[in-house]
Amino acid sequence: MSQLTATKNTRWVLLSTPLAAALVLAGCSGTQAPGSTEDPTLAGFSLMVPQASELDDPYEQLAAQYSEETGVEIEVLPYQAESYNNQLTTQLQGGNAADLMVLIPGGGQAVTVTTIAESGFLAPLGEASSAIIPTGQESLFGIDGEIYGQPTALAPTSLVWNGPGGQSVGIEQYPATYEDLLEDCATAREGGKTVMVVAGTISFNTGLLAATMSATRVYQENPDWNEQRSAGDVTFADSGWRDLLEDIVEMNDAGCFQDGVAGGTFDSITQGLGGQTALSAPVPGSAAAQINQGAGLELNVQAFPPAEGQEPYAVVSASYAWAINAAAEDDAKISAQAFLDWAAEPEQAQTFADLSGLIPISGATAETVSAEYEPMAALIESGSYTGFPVETWPNPAVYDALSVGIQGLFTGQNTVDQILDEMDAAWDA
Repeated sequence: MSQLTATKNTRWVLLSTPLAAALVLAGCSGTQAPGSTEDPTLAGFSLMVPQASELDDPYEQLAAQYSEETGVEIEVLPYQAESYNNQLTTQLQGGNAADLMVLIPGGGQAVTVTTIAESGFLAPLGEASSAIIPTGQESLFGIDGEIYGQPTALAPTSLVWNGPGGQSVGIEQYPATYEDLLEDCATAREGGKTVMVVAGTISFNTGLLAATMSATRVYQENPDWNEQRSAGDVTFADSGWRDLLEDIVEMNDAGCFQDGVAGGTFDSITQGLGGQTALSAPVPGSAAAQINQGAGLELNVQAFPPAEGQEPYAVVSASYAWAINAAAEDDAKISAQAFLDWAAEPEQAQTFADLSGLIPISGATAETVSAEYEPMAALIESGSYTGFPVETWPNPAVYDALSVGIQGLFTGQNTVDQILDEMDAAWDA
């Protein structure tokens, strides 16, 4: 993704662009690897992670648990999310990056798995790493038959929804269809609220809105759309992407967004949801738990309503990926892979999901997800979802054309045709 991000608040900013702190989680070295049939002496290793704030520490907490259980020392190096891209790429090129790092699945961007693997900076991973990759998302984590990234959790690209807030103005349930959504926009306005708040000045957020809608508008009917676009068999201009953008125009005209949406910021989202003047927002699903805790609300995570005649379908991607530095010492590589094997086990996958506010990479059911994600559990169990579409787009310019273009729709400076033409041109550049 270009300028995107999602473990807790991190995916809000991770792919946008100084050393924040270094935390050494120490223990006694030399203990046996979990599940090992031999008795190797595992070396300590370093782990570089993005961090949006001091409270954003699921990687550190998981590493601390591993150190406590095994005695293996892990040096966790948290970097501010805004500077993580530059720090990581600079260190990889300089040969002094951490042994283990956190990347984004996919390619075409600065710190994505396949882009960095193609440059020779990553070591191939073991069978436990490949076994937990969701079906259909294998290309996001490897190249040429080798796997170079291990997913950490599942992250919906979604709407967070305030059910009690909707009930207060006569909207008894989440809209079952897009047509119901348009009716609810009028109902919410009559009750002094808006159905949705969007950070119109933040291209990442307008892009998230489009990505959320793309599940039913594009990928439900044509899950291989990206591959077909690469082959030149389809275009943005003559596909469901046109329907998607026209729906955004229709929603804006129907008053679905807050007044002044073109000037909206992330503060507009937190204030709109927290103050209950808006019922939903296109944000990472992990934001629901945070806002619930901070504002005492009951937000949950929902797929964008399908058009009439369609079934619900969601955007759910394997979230961040662990990756091992090809330049790491051999003993550090062995030790890092032992950690990844441990992290792939169901118990640790559940632990990381709980720490990060996401969904376990495997075994997600209504019983294993947090309350906020219960509406998504059935879709995940049935496989009724697609990955985040941008992760296999060829370059950041395509997503920029989409997200910045939607900003122009809000201000009246862009048309649907202009955005689609710019996206096609960026893809073919």
